[in-house]
Order: sequence, then C-alpha cells, then structure tokens
Amino acid sequence: MDRDDRRESHAPEPTSGVIEEVEVRGHIVDSLLLPKILDRILQMGGTFEIRECKIGARRVDPSYARIAIRAASAADLDEILGDLVEHGASPVDPEDAKVEAADISGAFPDHFYSTTNQRTQLRLGGRWIDVSDQEMDCGIAVDPVAKTARCVPMVDVQAGMPIVVGHDGLRVVPTERPREASLFGFMGSGVSSEKPKAVSLQGVADSIRATRAAGKKVLLVGGPAIVHTGSASHVAQLIREGWVQALFAGNALATHDIEQAIYGTSLGVSIDRGESIEHGHEHHLRTINTIRRRGGIKAAVDSGLIRSGIMYECVKHGVDVVLAGSIRDDGPLPEVITDSIRAQARMRESVKDVGFALMIATALHSIATGNLLPAWVKVVCVDINPATVTKLSDRGTFQTVGLVTDVEPFLRSLAGMLSVL
Repeated sequence: MDRDDRRESHAPEPTSGVIEEVEVRGHIVDSLLLPKILDRILQMGGTFEIRECKIGARRVDPSYARIAIRAASAADLDEILGDLVEHGASPVDPEDAKVEAADISGAFPDHFYSTTNQRTQLRLGGRWIDVSDQEMDCGIAVDPVAKTARCVPMVDVQAGMPIVVGHDGLRVVPTERPREASLFGFMGSGVSSEKPKAVSLQGVADSIRATRAAGKKVLLVGGPAIVHTGSASHVAQLIREGWVQALFAGNALATHDIEQAIYGTSLGVSIDRGESIEHGHEHHLRTINTIRRRGGIKAAVDSGLIRSGIMYECVKHGVDVVLAGSIRDDGPLPEVITDSIRAQARMRESVKDVGFALMIATALHSIATGNLLPAWVKVVCVDINPATVTKLSDRGTFQTVGLVTDVEPFLRSLAGMLSVL
C-alpha cells in the first residue's frame, strides 16, 4: 500500500461537495498541531488532502502545510473552518472579516466570533491587524476608522458597536511551548505531585526574575490558606523586595492577614502556637469592624494600627490590589469590590503588562484570573489539591503549570531563592 492509499483508507474522499484550502505555519509537527488539525477534520465529517508540506530542517525552523478540506455542504465546511481557526489554520485566499453592528447593548449579534486566549489577527481592508486586549470568551469590536480591533466582554457591548461575526478574515497564532528544558517546556507542563520540587521552585524563581528584568509585572493570586498556614510573612517578603506588583484576592485573605497583624491569630488560631485562643472566633469580625471604623486598610496602615503583613506591605510599596468579594463575606472590608462585574473590570485593567502569574491556594480567584489572561502569560498554580490546578487548565488556561504541594514550604523556599542575589 503506497502513501496515498494509506491516506485514502483513513479519509475516503466523497465524489461531491465543497472544497476550501487552508494553510498552517509554525512548529506544527513537534507541537503535534498538524496531526490535531487533520484529526479534527475527520472528526467533523470532512476529508483532507495535504497538497504542500515543508518541514523545518532545524528545531528552530518553522514548518508549513497547505491542506485541501472537502465537506458535503457549504455549511459543513464553514463549521470545520470555524473550528480550525482556533488551531491556527487560515484560508489560503482569505476574505476580510465580516462585521455587524450590535443591535442592543449588553449582547453580541447572533453568530458573533467567540475569542480564545491565543494571539488573534483580523483582516481589515486587505491587511492583517493584531487584535488587542486578548482574552477568551469575548467578542471582537472593530474601529473601521482607526483600523483597530480589540476583545470586548459581553457586558461592555454598546448598541451600534461593530462586532465581528463568523470566522472569515480571522486567524489565530497558537502560542508555542518552549522546546528547551525548563519549567514551561512541553514536557514540564501539566499537574503532578511527583515533580522534583527543587527544580520546579528554581523554574518559578527564574521566571519571576526574567519577568521583572523584562519590565513586566508579577501577579500573585492568593487564598486565605496563605495566612492560615503561616505563610503571610513569606508573601510579605516577596512584596517588600519588589517581586510582586499586583495582588488579587478576596475578603478572607485580607481579613485574616490583618487579623494576624492585630491579634496574632488567623480565624482565632494563634499563628505562633497553633492553638485556638479564647474568644478568638470573634477576631476576624472585630478586625473587619475596626478597619471599617478607621476608613479602610490604607488609613489603618497610615495610622500605625497595621504594622506588618501582606496588606501592610502592599500599601507601603504601591502594589495594585484587587479584592473581589463573594456572597459569604463578613463585613466586608471597605476595599472589597462586591459587584462582580466591576471587580472583573478592575482585574482586566490590572492584568495589562502582567508577564507572570503565581496562583496560590485559591480555586475561584485562580480560574477567574486565568479567564482574563492571554495565553502567552506564564501561569504557575500551587495547591495541595490537584483538582484546583486541573480545573484551571480544563477551563482554558492551558499554559498553566500545576505544582501540587504544601503552600508554606513552597513560599518559604521561593522567598529564600529570590533573596539570593
């Protein structure tokens, strides 16, 4: 059986139908992108013929493939092409993107293009332009005068806003995993409790240093377990030494951090002795009440009431803090944003220029943040529960490296590594 016969035995070509040629470029072989594209064509009921394929001679050289796709109908072909856009395939003879004015505020037109977190380009006036503010699960708004395009969340749509519909004139540039041996290399991704911890820690420290050297921000997304496990001092050290520029958390982390600064407890448990204090269960509520009476966290720091901890260092070093509330919050603290849509907007603004995100022991805030980050932002998620890091990847933040480990030794070691010049 020759090569053509083998191909046809897996993908018999119908004698009728419609055909469209697409092309795909980059490291499509070693990243398994090309096999994935061919497999998707077959899964969706189409057939293919590889009409041109050039494989890069060296690891750094890109490859190229031109593929003819046949489907039974124009509708079937359009569905296949729409799916392949997300994998980096684009028509050989592209048209301009189709744009339709939003008929109402707060909703996209029917058949809007739903974005991914990968770098996206749009064809406008015969030219390819980059889509800015890249984010998954958004639409694309076009400014036909300025010749620009940007991702826009559904709630920000205004009636009359030009929105991209369909898949014509769009192409996605898949983010390529580094092929060198590193924490973020192809074999280094995924979730495991059996990875060498020292190697993983060094990879995180190196990435944070590289991010700061490139002038990008480091984002820390944290849950209250940071305080409960006695790790607040390590995070405070990272902030004090300039390794963290943005902090996303909820009411709980800030409250228990301040509780520790005032009472020496977290949820009424002594951080030093690890035992419950009499009437300690009241400490978190009394902490919130005290801060509300002082007018907020910054006012409490400025007055000398708060003299240590994560929130203290954030105020002293100008860290951009976004505290997003939940339905179960006590108080909450004055700085907590209780409107989820407004909290998302603040987070969107803050993630600009973020080059590295470290997510520690918080499923809800980690997933929410991952939804806002473009695919080229490196993400490390640390949690004792493997499900947390798995959920983050499953919900689209595929660039996540998950480390299943205790929070306190991880943060203590990381702070120590970064303190070494």
